[in-house]
Parts: sequence; C-alpha cells; structure tokens
Amino acid sequence: MIKVVIIGSGNVAQHLILAFQKATGIELVQAFARNKNNLSNLIDEDKITSDYNHLKEADLYIISVSDDALNNVSHLLPFNNKLVAHTSGSVAIDELGNTNRKAVFYPLQTLSKKKEINFKEVPLCIEAQNEADLKLLTEVAKSISNKVFEVNSEQRKSLHVAAVFVSNFVNHLYKIGSDICTEHNVPFEILKPLILETAKKVQVLSPNDAQTGPAKRKDTTTINKHLAILTNENQQEIYKILTKSIIDNGKKL
Repeated sequence: MIKVVIIGSGNVAQHLILAFQKATGIELVQAFARNKNNLSNLIDEDKITSDYNHLKEADLYIISVSDDALNNVSHLLPFNNKLVAHTSGSVAIDELGNTNRKAVFYPLQTLSKKKEINFKEVPLCIEAQNEADLKLLTEVAKSISNKVFEVNSEQRKSLHVAAVFVSNFVNHLYKIGSDICTEHNVPFEILKPLILETAKKVQVLSPNDAQTGPAKRKDTTTINKHLAILTNENQQEIYKILTKSIIDNGKKL
C-alpha cells in the first residue's frame, strides 16, 4: 500500500481525500487542517492533525493550499528527503522548499465543495525530479484517475491560463447572460440546452470549426442591434472585445 498524507482543507484537498479513500492500493493515513472541523465530515477525526510535528510517515505528502502559502508550508514540514507534491496549476515545482524531493500533482478541473465529481475523469498533470519519484507519482495518480499526463512546469502554466479562458471566463459569461435574462424578464433556463450543446460540440469539433454567431458571419447589423440592447457599459465592452477577436481570427485563416 502506498501511504499518502494530504495537507490542506480547501476544495482540491477535500476532493482528493474523497478520491483516495475510494482508491485501490492507496492508504490515506492522515490529513492536515488548521481547523480540524473543516475535514471532520470527510475523514475519521483520529486521522486529522493540526500540528505539523504530528504528521505521520508516508510515501507521498500532497500540499493542497493557496498558491501564496505553498512555499511557506513546504518549509514547515518537519522532515527531510520525503516526496512532497503541490497541487497548483501556476506554481513551478522549484518553488517548493529544498529539504524534500519535489513533485506536482495538479488536477485540471473546476472543483467545488458542494458539487460531487467523478475523479476518474479528472486529468491529473504530474511532474517529478527523478524517474523513481515519477513512477510512484504515476501509480498514485492512476489509482484515482484514468487521465494522467506528465507535464512540466512551463507547460502546466500554459494549461492553467488556457483553463481560465475555457472555464472561469466562460462561467463569467454565463453570469452575464443570466443578468441579461433577468433584466429583460426571461428565464435563463431557456439557454441551458444551448450551453450543453456548445460544450458537446467541442468534444468532436475543433473550437475554430465549432464557432458560429454574428461575429463569425461578420453580421454587423445584428452586432449593432445587440450592442444597443446592452445597457451595461462593461457588458458592451466585453461584447466588442470578443466580437473583434472572433472577426480577427477569421481574417487569419
């Protein structure tokens, strides 16, 4: 059995705890949380510690805290030459402390505490500094996910930026769409089949081939009508920027 310790109690940490508890060949020996109550509903209380000096022996320690806290937490670990991984998409492997062997265990997915997820479908991007550690990391990753990729720090940073565009920014556009619906007394519910079909289409077509709409058609009449409907200057600006980007992309082809 490969022994794993999770350090952290946020969204990613909680999903990892749930995933590892279901995994074959993995023993989740402990979880660290500054406030034990944050994890008490997920794991036995005797497996939770709030004291770094009480961390148990393990084959892999996964630090899942905010990016700003990663380096500091890695220096608080009271041991040397253990395999320590972080779960950040934008932090390089070298930013972990030098007293332990460094690795990355990055789940590329939007994770919320209140939304269950099938972790087997979550892409895991892993990185290590030597072949032996990479082999162990791969085994751990494959125990909870069917999609494991070896990705270096520079590639991972690029993936993280791309993920912000396709997830965080897209979700904000949903929010704007919802606001427009509310303003004009129409249910956002009507748009949900369109959202689903757009997501399905990009599974079989490239984003470029899947693009439709007035900007793609260079339909300036419809574009101007849309801008006239938008009363919020921020919404107008976003509409103009995205419209220009789609039109400019068409010119490059």
